[in-house]
Amino acid sequence: MSRAYALRPGRADEAAALIGIERRACELLRGHEAHAAFSRHTLAPEDHAEAAAHGRLWVADCAGRALGYALYAPLDGAAHLAQMDVDPGYGRRGIGRALLEQVCVRAAEEGFDRITLITLRDVPWNAPFYARAGFAPLAPGECTPGLRAAFEQERRLGFPMHLRVAMQRPLGRPVRPAG
Repeated sequence: MSRAYALRPGRADEAAALIGIERRACELLRGHEAHAAFSRHTLAPEDHAEAAAHGRLWVADCAGRALGYALYAPLDGAAHLAQMDVDPGYGRRGIGRALLEQVCVRAAEEGFDRITLITLRDVPWNAPFYARAGFAPLAPGECTPGLRAAFEQERRLGFPMHLRVAMQRPLGRPVRPAG
């Protein structure tokens, strides 16, 4: 079965469209304790531009329209998935998983041996999704200085820290879904 979308490198000039996807995806959290914090904060256009300049921004595209994206950056010697969102109208079609695997493959090609992220532990399309993709939670003592700094920044921005978890996956070969 072929996909109705293609994965391609993202461009700096797409930042506004990708931030729009991030904002729409945030609406899936309406009613959740984290919604208020997430609705106030998005990645900056400069974050998208920097990732695009280094080949670390990937977009799921259908006929020139971005359906979702994933963006990573180096953090303490690891690749760090800074943001990944799929437009809610295109959810549950494997786009997020395809973007995640693309980022993992590219990060491994860059020489990273692991990828980290920070996510919500109680939302099915967050920590449980990443766990199915081979990520494992990091204990607080396992967090690098950069991850600790990211947690501190989120705390200052009002994120519900009791719901946040850092996770890590070794890189090298893609993890295939069970079944």
